[in-house]
Formats: sequence, C-alpha cells, structure tokens
Amino acid sequence: MIIHMVMYKLKGFESEDEKSEKIKELKLAFEALPLQISVIKSLEIGININPAEEYDFSLTVTFNNMDELHTYAKHPEHKAVAKIIRPVVDKRACVDFEY
Repeated sequence: MIIHMVMYKLKGFESEDEKSEKIKELKLAFEALPLQISVIKSLEIGININPAEEYDFSLTVTFNNMDELHTYAKHPEHKAVAKIIRPVVDKRACVDFEY
C-alpha cells in the first residue's frame, strides 16, 4: 500500500474567517475525489488546530501501488482541485511511502 501525505501552508488572507472558508472549500473538494477517482482507497483531510505549527492542513491518500498514485495525479478531477489550491498555497511538503 502507498501512503501519499501532503501538508499545505496557505498564503496570507485578509481575515482568519476568509482563510477558514478557503480551507473548508478545499476540504470539500478533496473529499469529493474518492467518488470520482476509483484508485483512491482512502482519503483524509486534517485541519491544523495548533497555531504554533506552520502548516494549515494535511492530506493523506492511500493507494494499492505507485501506478495508482500516478493515475490519481494525472486524473482531471485531481487537476481541477489543484487549480483551486495552487493560487493560495505558500508551501507544500509531500512524502509518499510504502506501508
């Protein structure tokens, strides 16, 4: 099994409410992906509740193998979510590992 873990730090927003709304929008967009991309075995979004930490939320997606991860990465629905998130991301960290 392959675990795809990504952490996102968003750019500054005019208010915390605006930032919170964007995170909710992104969460809903990511959570819709398992219904649209059959190779996803599980998907979880974690919104950071610790203000002392740098990243705002994390994404954990599981696949059977690396080929499925590549299928996910190239899928039009994943690319659509990437278009939503790309303009508001300051930093992104990713690790893919076998479990």
